[in-house]
Amino acid sequence: MRPPIDEEIAASVDLARPRLERSGIAMARENARSATDAELSRGGTVTFTEADADGMPVLVLRPVDTTGPSVLYLHGGGMVAGTRRTDLHVLAEWVSALGIVLVSPEYRLAPEHPHPAPSRDCFRALEWMTRNGFGSPVVAGTSAGGGLAAAVTLMARDFGGPPVRGQLLMCPMLDDRCETPSSHEFPDGNTWVRTSNITGWTALLGAARGGPDVSPYAAPARARSVAGLPPTYLDVGSADLFRDETVDYAARLWRAGGDAELHVWPGGCHGFDQLVPEAVLSRRARAARIEWLSRLLRPELLS
Repeated sequence: MRPPIDEEIAASVDLARPRLERSGIAMARENARSATDAELSRGGTVTFTEADADGMPVLVLRPVDTTGPSVLYLHGGGMVAGTRRTDLHVLAEWVSALGIVLVSPEYRLAPEHPHPAPSRDCFRALEWMTRNGFGSPVVAGTSAGGGLAAAVTLMARDFGGPPVRGQLLMCPMLDDRCETPSSHEFPDGNTWVRTSNITGWTALLGAARGGPDVSPYAAPARARSVAGLPPTYLDVGSADLFRDETVDYAARLWRAGGDAELHVWPGGCHGFDQLVPEAVLSRRARAARIEWLSRLLRPELLS
């Protein structure tokens, strides 16, 4: 038994796509969705520039008429694919809707650059933002990027900064062990399935995947404590293999006295809101994130 996928979304996505094997990583990179200039500009309300963050390319999106608080956004792609433009065909709306500045780095990918390279790159982007006047950002990410966002937030806590305003984790890839019930629910028939997940984690961690010595800065579910983390927003679909690890992470935050908001979207498959952004369920999910960001950042947005 497994949860059904929302009918509107299922009608618009390929649920029979091939599983990601190591031999298919190059093709996955070729097929990764990249936001166009028109999508980034949001009808002329957003400007975007390229920058160099200590040798790492970053894309910086700013509102045309004002400037506000910042978000460090880490793209998805299973740890093996994606670029600094990935996911921004949707998430550029944060800039136009809220007046925030969004920074998206081109972190290195596995398997050529296994752990700790991706998380170190993302933390380096946070440090670069702090040194260059972006203030205390929200760290956000989707899928693999959601896991990296959680890792960067743990690193900032453990290393004594830079300060993080909050973390926004969308269908985050948190647990390399792949042993939650939901991680077994979709061997096929979904946009990200068990074999694909194991391929991504193995590319990042090699033979260490699932073993006793995996760092929480690679797989945040391994963190011994999640106390002392900033306000957190987590969301995931009910038909996503990351459902249970996301729910578990939220529960751990609550037990540690943390401020966490969790949404489990009924019928959402992995990445549903990126794949079918105009579906009713996707619009609800996007609006809820914007509302949370607005509440979190209200003092800065009003200043």
